[in-house]
Amino acid sequence: MGIVTRAAVEADLKAVHAIYAQEVLHGTASFELDPPTPALIKERWQLAKDAGLPYLVALVHGKVVGFAYALPYRPRPAYRYTVEHSIYVEVDSRRQGIGARLFCDLIDACTAWGARQIIGIIGDSANVASIRAHEHAGFRQVGTLESVGWKFGRWLDTVIVQRTLGSGNVEPPGECQ
Repeated sequence: MGIVTRAAVEADLKAVHAIYAQEVLHGTASFELDPPTPALIKERWQLAKDAGLPYLVALVHGKVVGFAYALPYRPRPAYRYTVEHSIYVEVDSRRQGIGARLFCDLIDACTAWGARQIIGIIGDSANVASIRAHEHAGFRQVGTLESVGWKFGRWLDTVIVQRTLGSGNVEPPGECQ
């Protein structure tokens, strides 16, 4: 399968919205209860662009089948070398290497940007596929917040994962782009 990843452009956001809306409505990876509007998807895309951080899409046969992006982890200045990521692959395209490719390219882009740590918040501790995908991408579990979300009539945990980028904490940082 020919997977192509590239920076998302505005025309991709309709497909991004559809992929994410499906997960919001039927999955537990996102704790949103209602799909965000296309305008909010565009705002998130713009936030990543404005920060110089990656917002990527994966295409198979020219069709957007997944996306991944990073945003600053927290607004306080001491966190400026840490990013938080989101990654989603459409249901029919999972387990085909698309997520792995997005992870690889996202990690490379965040490292080039100057990030030293990347954080992921996995919705639902029963989401074994996502936990394993993160482990394969070099993330390690650093915590679980128990019963912090209520969706589909049940309490959900979140699993916090982290991956060191570049030289991590072995030397002082340079300036992020």
